[in-house]
Amino acid sequence: MPTPFEVNSAKPHKFEAFSVLVVDDEVGMQNILRKALGKWFSKVDTASSVEEAEQLRTDNHYDLIILDINLPGRSGIEWEEAFQDDGKRADVIFMTGYADLETAISALKLGASDFILKPFNLEQMLQAVQRCMDKRLVERAQYALKRDFERRVNTDIIGQSQPTQQLKQLISQFAPSRASVLIEGESGVGKELVARGIHTASERQGPFVPINCGAIAPELLESELFGHTSGAFTGAKKSREGLFRVANNGTLFLDEIGEMPLNMQTALLRVLEQRTIRPVGGEKEIPVDVRVVAATNRDLKARVDEGKFRADLYYRLNVLKIEVAPLKARKQDLHELVPYFVQQLSRELGMPDPNWAHEDMLALEAYDWPGNVRELKNFIERSLLLATPPAHHWRMLGAQDPHQCEGSQDTLCREVCSELSNINDISTSNGIGYPNEWTLKAVERAHIEQLVAFHEGNKSAASRDLGVARKTLERKYKEWDLEQDDN
Repeated sequence: MPTPFEVNSAKPHKFEAFSVLVVDDEVGMQNILRKALGKWFSKVDTASSVEEAEQLRTDNHYDLIILDINLPGRSGIEWEEAFQDDGKRADVIFMTGYADLETAISALKLGASDFILKPFNLEQMLQAVQRCMDKRLVERAQYALKRDFERRVNTDIIGQSQPTQQLKQLISQFAPSRASVLIEGESGVGKELVARGIHTASERQGPFVPINCGAIAPELLESELFGHTSGAFTGAKKSREGLFRVANNGTLFLDEIGEMPLNMQTALLRVLEQRTIRPVGGEKEIPVDVRVVAATNRDLKARVDEGKFRADLYYRLNVLKIEVAPLKARKQDLHELVPYFVQQLSRELGMPDPNWAHEDMLALEAYDWPGNVRELKNFIERSLLLATPPAHHWRMLGAQDPHQCEGSQDTLCREVCSELSNINDISTSNGIGYPNEWTLKAVERAHIEQLVAFHEGNKSAASRDLGVARKTLERKYKEWDLEQDDN
């Protein structure tokens, strides 16, 4: 039966992008640890002295150092550089066969992550290594979660239209690959949701980390992506891991990739080809295992032709491509999107589900939604907050300014304005309100019938505008029918 430390060689280990330096003057111990840790880490180096280890540390990046205290020349405790260099700080596990309490206290004061006595069981060492690296992974995951908390959304793609079904199929087909994915589509269609869907279906162990390339100042974007060392630039008081390292073993979503400056495009291309990053101010290449998913609402091919986007980066990102159809091309999805957003937003706002009529759904279907799903969600939220059903909203919009619908391609808006004009004409022909000789009963009937006609016979919608129950309108119509029969 496999132990918790045995690795499935067919699947990358979660520590694969980390690197380790073993410092021990015993060649046998070096070989044992190199072989054992090589199953977990992509890079395991060894050294026999502090001087040799310091040279390796200067030239390379290490996340973990396994350090023997008793070494020829300088002892492990005297290797100050490994503990004082904040920009290149690694976790350190001390090991020794001649430990006393004073030595152990000195090691812990230096900032050692663990302390192991020789001889030790290999599993004991692996447990210590796992604790250190799991802590690093948790810190990265917490950072990613904190950064992404407000943007967290359901990863389910909602809808049964043909374009949406094809989209789901592509997500399922592309997810297992490590290849880059380029998502194209208008603003608001849900490109980030598609990227999250790819990440979730891929079962990658790392986090999903989104970044909007157009929302960050160009001079800060490199540090945001690749990180920086202490003192790399003014204000860089502490070293910082970039989002590529935060997203290790996961997915980095580069939204609005078309807005990325040309110099950053060059750096990104290098990362995609070599799968290593170099923090700002750093000299070491750090290996990363990150899947990049990019998105844009621009025509990247046109930007390549204009010289505003690197052709080689475009083809590197465009290994797999997904085009997300606008909402107007998949209006069938409204029948699932509308109830989903209504229930979600009603719950978030602490409001009861609205009692919308059939005409409200027809109104939503008649609109082309140039802002796509984002506009739909915002519209539903506004309708809930204002307690204004969709159809009523557009009627009020037209009533406030009918001229804004002139020349509009919005069929619903034109029809609403036309109906409002007819009602205004009736009111004008009668002077101020209804004729003076009319009884209150006649005015009530005329007003009710006018509203029912305005709603094309929909008594539920008319009763809502009147502020009464539908049963009240039904009772009124029965009374009028009886009066007509008596006459």
